[in-house]
This record gives sequence, C-alpha cells and structure tokens, in this order.
Amino acid sequence: MTGGAALAYLMMDRFLSAPRYSGPQTDHFDGSKFHNLEPPEKKGFIDFLRWRFNSKQGYWNEWTELLAGSAPPSRVSEGRLRVTFINHATTLIQMDDVNILTDPIWSERASPVTWAGPKRHKPPGLRFCDLPPIDLVIISHNHYDHLDIQTLRRLYVEHQPRFIVGLGNRALLEAYGIAGATELDWWQNSEIRDGLSITCVPAKHFSGRGLSDVDTTLWCGYVIEGASGRIYFAADTSFGNHFHEIRRRFSPLRLALLPIGAYLPRWFMQPVHLSPEDAVEAHNILNAGVSMAIHFGTFALGDDGEFEPVMKLREALVEKGQANPPFWVLDPGEGRDVPPIKV
Repeated sequence: MTGGAALAYLMMDRFLSAPRYSGPQTDHFDGSKFHNLEPPEKKGFIDFLRWRFNSKQGYWNEWTELLAGSAPPSRVSEGRLRVTFINHATTLIQMDDVNILTDPIWSERASPVTWAGPKRHKPPGLRFCDLPPIDLVIISHNHYDHLDIQTLRRLYVEHQPRFIVGLGNRALLEAYGIAGATELDWWQNSEIRDGLSITCVPAKHFSGRGLSDVDTTLWCGYVIEGASGRIYFAADTSFGNHFHEIRRRFSPLRLALLPIGAYLPRWFMQPVHLSPEDAVEAHNILNAGVSMAIHFGTFALGDDGEFEPVMKLREALVEKGQANPPFWVLDPGEGRDVPPIKV
C-alpha cells in the first residue's frame, strides 16, 4: 500500500468508525472490547475476504415493487398486542398504548454512503408517513442494516421518541444530533412508563461500522414487558445458551421476533447468524406463544437467496413435526394481532 493510499484508508476508517465505549470490565467487556460468552467467535477480516472472493450467492430479484401496507391503528390497548413486519429487522410493536420500532431502516442502502453497499430489493412495507406516533425506538447494535442514521434522524425530528441502545451507542447518535438515548448493558432494565419496561438481553454477534471500531460497542436483544405480555426481539444473533436463560427469566413470552436470513455460507455466518433451522430450535427453547421471522428478503447480506430462508424455515418446521406451528412469516407491511397466551 502506498503512503497516499494508506492515508486515504486511515481517513476513511476514521470517518466510518463509531465512538468507542469506555467503562468498567465485566464478563463480556475487557476494558477495550466486548465479546460473546460462548465460542465460537466470529471470523476475522481475512475470512471475510475469503468468503467474498468465493461467494456463490443465491438468486435475488433485482427489484420487487410492493403496495404499501395499510396504515396501522394509532394506538393499541386493553390487552391487545399487534405486530407489523416492515422489512428486514424493522417491526412495529403496538401494546399498552405504546408504539415501538425495532432497528428501523427506510434508506435505500444499508451503508454509510448512498452510492455503494447493500441495496434493498423491495421497498419498506409501510410508508414512513403512515407510521403512527412512535414513542420508543430500540436499536440492537451499530451495523448499518440495524442502525440507520438517516432514518433515526428523521424519527427524532418528526416523532421525538425515546431511544434505547446498547452500551457505547449513545455517543454515535449524539454525533448526529440525536440526543437523550438511554444506554443499557446486558440484563439491565429501564422503565418506559408505569407498567411497561424493557430489558437489554445478550445476543451472540459483534459490532462495528469501520475496521478500527470492531466490538467496541455492545450488541444485544431486548425483552419488552407490559400488561399485554412479554415480547422478545432477538435482532442479530447466532445460536447459544442465551435462549435458555431468556426463557428462564422471562417465560411466558407472548411473541418472539427471530432472524432467519444472511445465514450462508455456514462456515462464515454460523458464529453470528441463526440459520432457519436454528430459529426453529430457538423457538422451541423459548416456548413463545408466537414467533415471527425477521431479517430476510430485503438486503442480500449472505449467500442465501431471497426466498431460501423462508423455504428452509418451512422445511425445518415440517421436519420437527410442526407443519402448522405458531411461527409466522409476514409479508412486508402486514400486521397481525398476536393471540393471548393459552393458560
């Protein structure tokens, strides 16, 4: 690498990289970086290059035009729980008169720039202007497909919601003018309003927006608890013992949102992403009243094709003897009322 190229690289990496978290050491933070509690650890940059140079990506339609879903109700109360799948890991959860968005992204690309990076293959299932008043935005980690600054800034201006993030991510939001986010560590809890709270729970993944900030901020999932029940948002995670611990602490779950896409090739993705088969196993461990698939069909982030995750999920459900289980696959923009847990 020439001196000029090295300087350009360092400047670009500094522009992309997120602020680093600083705090006391824990069982998952060594004072400099966060880490998962179970092996195997994620692959390194050389492995990433090996995958990219040998990638055999499945089929994706270049673009699928969709009719936007109907505008959701303004509020949901009296024990009802409603979920709308918007796209990727973006869902709208409505319960107890509170409207919650998970990892919202309306941008054309999951990227720091508008001219390169993973591009969406279908529009969001809901138009931004059709959103009800958003009270809470929860962000699982700082990857571009989960923490989209353009969308978050628009939400901040137009809806003024409360933001919940993992440790270290508040500084990134503040750098873009989004103030007041609440940071949580694994198993920390925050009250949203009387009778409604949220707990940050472990995930098995990683973080980073550049090359020099890898694992310097926390990744997580969330459990939301209120009068209408408990909802688990897994976000990005691979398979691990955290599913058993989440069930132990929070059972019964009325709804679990589980990722099924970007799982191939397994040698590279297995440490950080569930496969559809893993998602069925997690669903069974969690014993949720209903599970719903997320993280598929929008951005081509792995070698699996556009339709593979859903096809493999359905095959896995049949193989487990559950041809018609409560594991939903919603179309973008589709909303459903989640049934109460049967006692």
